[in-house]
This record gives sequence, structure tokens and C-alpha cells, in this order.
Amino acid sequence: MHAVVTVTGKDKKGIIAEVSRFLAEKNANIEDISQTILGEYFAMIMLVDISGIGEELSVLAKECAEMGKKIGMAIHVQHEDIFNAMHNI
Repeated sequence: MHAVVTVTGKDKKGIIAEVSRFLAEKNANIEDISQTILGEYFAMIMLVDISGIGEELSVLAKECAEMGKKIGMAIHVQHEDIFNAMHNI
């Protein structure tokens, strides 16, 4: 099972390290990642295998959002199927 994780906010050092460490602690595996810096803003999207997390996706999404607040970023987690459905016309 896959989820799409988006991270946005003001750029600063260590964002990728913090998010990837957090996901690794949850036993999630980042399979693909893209990030960019637009002026002073950071944007990242990841495809994450969540089959081994051992908790509901909604719990992971809440924990990621809370962790994001601590590091000054907005982090959203969606099931891959929902993400795809939202982006198809």
C-alpha cells in the first residue's frame, strides 16, 4: 500500500532529514521523492510504501501533521488512490 506525502513551507536546513527520519521510525519506506525550492519556499512530494507501518493511515497522517507543526512545515498524507482520484479530471 502506498501513500503520497507532501511537505511545504519556508525553506530551512534539515527538512528532508527530519521527515525521512520520522517516516523510517514508523517503518515506512520512501520509494520516490521530488523536492524543489521556489524562492524561499520548500516543496516536496514523496511516494511512500506504508505496508509495514503497523497503524492506520489516518493515525500516520495525524502524527505527520503534528510533526510538521513542530518543524514549521505543513505535512499532508493521503492514500495513493485518493491522491490519484483527486488529480484525474
